[in-house]
Amino acid sequence: MFWSVITRLPEGLGPNPIDDPLIPPFQGDPNTVTPGVAGFFAIFFVAVASIFIIVDMARRIRRVRYRGEVRERLEAERAAAEQSDAGTAPHDTDVVDAASSDSAGGDGRVDRDQ
Repeated sequence: MFWSVITRLPEGLGPNPIDDPLIPPFQGDPNTVTPGVAGFFAIFFVAVASIFIIVDMARRIRRVRYRGEVRERLEAERAAAEQSDAGTAPHDTDVVDAASSDSAGGDGRVDRDQ
């Protein structure tokens, strides 16, 4: 809506920034204009910073995932110990799988697909 009002204004109603006499027109070849060394270093810095941020984020996500796995393993061991102290056989298959994988030298992960 705003753009339709602007396009209906008569020409010359406001200053035209293209025809500003204080800004001299560009005299060089627009195909040879480059950002130069400063532009290269700026983009290089952004790229290196992005790589470091991505690696740090992956490391933090991995650390959170490992903490969750350790917490689950400790809870399974604690539940197995409580059930063995009570003298009852464990009824939870996840606890049995976790205890057997720890004693068998496995990686200690609990299989939740059963």
